[in-house]
Amino acid sequence: MKDEIKKEEEPKLKKVVEAADGLSLGISIVVAVLIGVGMGLGLKHFFGYTWLLWLGVFWGVGAAVLNVYIAYKRQKKSLDELANDPRYAGKRYQNDPDDEDE
Repeated sequence: MKDEIKKEEEPKLKKVVEAADGLSLGISIVVAVLIGVGMGLGLKHFFGYTWLLWLGVFWGVGAAVLNVYIAYKRQKKSLDELANDPRYAGKRYQNDPDDEDE
């Protein structure tokens, strides 16, 4: 009985998790840049060099790019697993016009 309830709830939770994962990428990009700018402003305030602000901005942008790359690799791995799933494999038919076995 409990297994049946879990199976029914799993698709709903899976959609929520996937949606949150997609949303979290956008949020993580903004947060990474803001943290970098904050670090740059802090370094500029403590040391007085303007170029440290820009260093923080570049760190933030670099972190945002890294977040996108990690999300891309995770998505690619997921899609590769689907490509290897036999349910989604292409089927060959006997009267396939692309066959050249004449």
